[in-house]
Amino acid sequence: MRRPSTHDAIVVGAGPAGTSLALLLARRGWAVAIVEKKMFPRRKVCGEFISASNLALLDRLEVGDTWRANAGPEIRRVGFFSGATCIEAPMPGGKYQPPAKEAFGRALGRDMLDFLLLQAARSAGAEIFQPCRAVSIDQDGGMQAVRIQAKDENSGDGTTFLRAPVVVAAHGSWEPGQLPSQLGKVCHPSDLLGFKAHFTGASLAPDLMPLLIFPGGYGGMVLADHGRLSISCCIRRDMLARLRKTRGSEPDDPRQDGHPSAAGAVFRHLMTSCRGVSDALDGARLDGPWLAAGPIRPGIRACYENDIFRVGNAAGESHPIIAEGISMALQSSWLLATELADAPSDRAGREGTGRRYQAAWRGLFSTRVYAAAALAGMALRPGGAALIGAAVRNFPRALTLGAHMSGKTRAIPGLG
Repeated sequence: MRRPSTHDAIVVGAGPAGTSLALLLARRGWAVAIVEKKMFPRRKVCGEFISASNLALLDRLEVGDTWRANAGPEIRRVGFFSGATCIEAPMPGGKYQPPAKEAFGRALGRDMLDFLLLQAARSAGAEIFQPCRAVSIDQDGGMQAVRIQAKDENSGDGTTFLRAPVVVAAHGSWEPGQLPSQLGKVCHPSDLLGFKAHFTGASLAPDLMPLLIFPGGYGGMVLADHGRLSISCCIRRDMLARLRKTRGSEPDDPRQDGHPSAAGAVFRHLMTSCRGVSDALDGARLDGPWLAAGPIRPGIRACYENDIFRVGNAAGESHPIIAEGISMALQSSWLLATELADAPSDRAGREGTGRRYQAAWRGLFSTRVYAAAALAGMALRPGGAALIGAAVRNFPRALTLGAHMSGKTRAIPGLG
């Protein structure tokens, strides 16, 4: 066992929320540790789109130029693909500083984005413990002790204790665990399971990001970096079981990556349920394996509980139907970093910081969480796809309005 290491803050999880928070705190002179269980670069089940309102924050993080050099094309149109219906409308624009001309978001693969942010945090002075898993968080006087387990056969027993007054959960919400900040494991037929793949050679218009609605689920497509098309979706557990049972004997498609019972069944379901998907992927090639994760846990949670702060999906998440997951992760970390900047480090100070941070979080995100829940509920309801399709056929600008309500044009407090 290694001797305890003391920091000002310990961040558990190195996704966009965790690394951006660590980066912001390290730039303010904090001694920060990041604990991440996986080696980078690694791919994630994620839609990968970042709204233009985040560009000022990326610049504040000093990764904006690199992000611009690698991200996919500007997304100027939002679409709706369901059955034979393919409808498009303008993406709502906005003026963000700097520079004002960048009014539209773009997509960058999580394998590149997460690595970029982690390297920036390392350069700012954050200490990275990777690959390591946080296995417990306990009070230790006026500090907290985080026990981490290294995934390294050459590190002895691999156990290290980190101590800090501030501990931040940035580990997401999909994976259950023993930490007090992690959600318990549940299993329901209505659970939504996530799937994700990249394709090359797809024919989707480069400035279009369509919403996909199909029986039992929803998803999206966007052109990301290096010509890769990113397609991600959520499907109900009971629908997936039905597809695996009824379609397991159908011939394989090389784009299924050899998983006819799970990802392959979802892929066939998408291809047969959305003409826009089958058209876009006609002749496309799978780039890397299909990924699966979940179930997703949409909802608003406590931003500070058991003396642990939460950011990203650990604090709360919207249904991914509105493609705001990365945006909410980055922005939640900005809110917490702002509150922590001059806060006292004792328990009473942390509690006051937690209350202010939770109020700021809900003020910025609650509307989009509720709007996403309403839209997802309608999409998943029997006949919901037809109802939404009829609405957007008669009023295509409803797609623009929906994108606006999802927060894609809302400025981040303190970055104007």
